Amino acid sequence: MAINKKNRSASEPGVIYAPWERTFSRVLTPIEEFIHNQTASSVLLVLATTMALFLANSDRFSEVYQHVLHTPLTLTLSNWGLSMSLHHWVNDALMAIFFFVVGMELKREILVGELSDIRQASLPILAAVGGMVVPALIYVLINPEGDATRGWGVPMATDIAFAVGVLVLLGKRVPKSLVTFLIALAIADDLGAVLVIAIFYTEQIVMHWLIISAILVALLFMLNFSGIRSAFPYFIIAVILWYAMMQSGVHATLAGVLGAFTVPARSKYDPALFISRVKEQVANFASHQKTGSSLMTNQKLYSTVETIEDSVIGVQSPLQRLEQLWHIPVAFFIIPIFALFNAGIAIKLDSLGDTFSHPVMLGVMLGLLCGKFIGITGSCWIALKLNIGRLPTGARFSQIAAVSVLAGIGFTMSIFIDELAFKSHPDYLVMAKTGVIFASLIAAIIGFAWLWLLGKPNDELSA
Repeated sequence: MAINKKNRSASEPGVIYAPWERTFSRVLTPIEEFIHNQTASSVLLVLATTMALFLANSDRFSEVYQHVLHTPLTLTLSNWGLSMSLHHWVNDALMAIFFFVVGMELKREILVGELSDIRQASLPILAAVGGMVVPALIYVLINPEGDATRGWGVPMATDIAFAVGVLVLLGKRVPKSLVTFLIALAIADDLGAVLVIAIFYTEQIVMHWLIISAILVALLFMLNFSGIRSAFPYFIIAVILWYAMMQSGVHATLAGVLGAFTVPARSKYDPALFISRVKEQVANFASHQKTGSSLMTNQKLYSTVETIEDSVIGVQSPLQRLEQLWHIPVAFFIIPIFALFNAGIAIKLDSLGDTFSHPVMLGVMLGLLCGKFIGITGSCWIALKLNIGRLPTGARFSQIAAVSVLAGIGFTMSIFIDELAFKSHPDYLVMAKTGVIFASLIAAIIGFAWLWLLGKPNDELSA
């Protein structure tokens, strides 16, 4: 809708064009439409995954691909330095930004979103719990002992971008409330995955660095409670927090979640004051407007616009602004880069039978495909029988069951946990990644087909 408004405004009197603007707008409009499409990030994720698989299995490029993954990159400042491979920079640094966005989404949903009303949130929360516990149990049943057991957290996670992207493709064949249910489920699932990473995939704690991390988190909350809304001091402290957590032994990406929870959710101006200020400044702007003048030649107009801009920023919360600011970079750059650096597994056709019979591979696949379905559907059935929660408006229980299959798309978070669980066991790492990729593909196909068959493309469902 925003793009259509933009196009309409371009034909209105008073619109000022740069020399090549009309030509460039014809080229850029389709790109803007793609970026703002809810399924676009899923398309890029598929392309990045396909590219990673191609590079890893290419006789010509596989060696180059592995060389790039392990290329060291060092940051130095005076006598201090931090050196990691590109692979680790992506997983430890770029993914911290991903977790920062996840943390902001969690905070917003808890404060004002689908998780703020306990009656409304109870069903997706219980579904998320069931969808985490049952896959983990299935994995442990298949891998009851040894180092392979560490992978129990891999099939617990749902990839929110992928799953919602598939659901949105169905358009009017599913009620919008079903999309909301899946988003709430996946966000609660993300919170569970963050806790699992923090508690169970921390190998060694360095106490003095952990204390420093706690002090930095407290300092971030002090900034929040002091009414500081500028992003810069939060950014500086969050970067130091990221380094401190890396040294503490707790995975550094969790600094992103902790930092996100300290971002202020309060705006500076309430809506009534905003309306009053803007009306006043618009009137002031009109009183100083002269025919043929511009902001470059009329300082009073410029000052008025600055005041209006301050009001626009003040009525928005920093949480809202930062979530919108970072959504596109994360969806269209960080997650595809993560897939490119982590989804490249060598698939040997002659040993494919051994791969699919490997306990780690089976545990991950069955956990995501069967565990998610049994855990989510079973939890919802029990909750509804006990009158805990209610079905999404316009949705049927059979559609909840189909969505539980879609929740088996574990891609981003599952591969991330896989890297933590099996970083010392490359053979298990490959098996688990293979299981995640195949299970996610199968879950997407079955879930989409099931919902397509259940759905009816009518106005009632789209309301």
